[in-house]
Amino acid sequence: MVEVIIIGGGWAGCGAALAAKKAGANVTILEKTDMLLGCGLVGGIIRNNGRFTAAEEAIALGAGELFQICDSTAKHKNVDFPGHKHATLYDVTKIEPKIRKFLEDIGVNIKFKSRAVDVKIRDNIIQGIILANDDIIEGDVFIETTGSSGPMGNCLKYGNGCSMCIQRCPAYGPRVSISKKAGVEDLVGRRSVDIFGAMSGSCKLNKDTLGDNIKSQLDEKGVVVVKLPERFINREKLSMKVCQQYALEEYAQNIILLDTGYAKLMTPFFPLEELRKIEGFENARFEDPYAAGKGNSIRYMAMAPRNDYLQVLGLNNLFCAGEKSGPFIGHTEAICTGILAGNNSVRKALNMELIKLPRALAIGDIISYVNEQLKTENGLYKRFTFAGSIYFERMKQLGIYETSPEIIKDRVAKLGLAGIFNENLMFKQEKAVGMYNNRF
Repeated sequence: MVEVIIIGGGWAGCGAALAAKKAGANVTILEKTDMLLGCGLVGGIIRNNGRFTAAEEAIALGAGELFQICDSTAKHKNVDFPGHKHATLYDVTKIEPKIRKFLEDIGVNIKFKSRAVDVKIRDNIIQGIILANDDIIEGDVFIETTGSSGPMGNCLKYGNGCSMCIQRCPAYGPRVSISKKAGVEDLVGRRSVDIFGAMSGSCKLNKDTLGDNIKSQLDEKGVVVVKLPERFINREKLSMKVCQQYALEEYAQNIILLDTGYAKLMTPFFPLEELRKIEGFENARFEDPYAAGKGNSIRYMAMAPRNDYLQVLGLNNLFCAGEKSGPFIGHTEAICTGILAGNNSVRKALNMELIKLPRALAIGDIISYVNEQLKTENGLYKRFTFAGSIYFERMKQLGIYETSPEIIKDRVAKLGLAGIFNENLMFKQEKAVGMYNNRF
């Protein structure tokens, strides 16, 4: 039996676990905290703009269960807000137990409070992951989905200090780059020549601390836009944001709130003493990050060089997904890269041909396009998402953007890829070997 070890239990890790398990492997997730989903615990936005296309592609490819669970917990569907259409806002207060139960029910082994700190390696082949308690978790193939934010030192140096965010470095320890421990130099994103990383793009407000009118609008429509007095407008924050799909003038001129269980404030930070001067926010309190009056976490500090199969360059049996695989933004992007990495990890262990998704699909194109961009002079300054900025414009120009599930399903079928991630590769190989042996 193939043993797949996934380091990191965020959306990318969960996507990888789903795909690897469907492919027939024994799957273990090593998660340093006590919950899955990582940034997905405070995000909550899917299906906006080109993310709709990618989600439906994943479903048609045979690995869409995580999107379907998000849909089932949605507080609001078909929400439009500045720069974005037909968004689904899932409930961040309810999603994690549902994803955890689903993965456990299909047989994924989840080890919480298991922080990876080093590797056991020989001849560019990882043999095991060393945990903070000195346990060694051995496997045949490994997938790193540790993200690219933290540890605290990066937020201190390139941000406004540790923002006490959902990563919870002070409680559970810092993120460690497994690819770097294995001898591969990480890629580091930039904001400028002298400043590395990018500031995470939003804050969470406690809904009960907001004015009654704002709360009722959030409950009813899922979105509230409040015009800011001129003295509160800070356009400099737009260039700091990791989420460039929200770096629009509307996000400087207004407070934009989305209902994801919390009131999601679409700005990297907002000084609390200023926020409380605005009508309806007189008693506002941040939920995450707790220092969101001052700063937010710094991301893109540890990306692995990889190929379009999501295999880390220079290592025989390490794959990557999510932000670890490039300057991707969002849950959809994490899940989709995770799915491909998970399937290819099993293929690698079974000595089967790896899959490179075609560029006729949004998922395949963004994986290849980002890799190409990272090799350009300004590649490390760019961010990529199905939901906006340069990549969503590319989707529209190429005719990849589509909002009809039937058309997307047909597109996948015509490429001969319908349900490809539903195949049990272990069973397929065993059956092929059995047929060969029977001939002799």
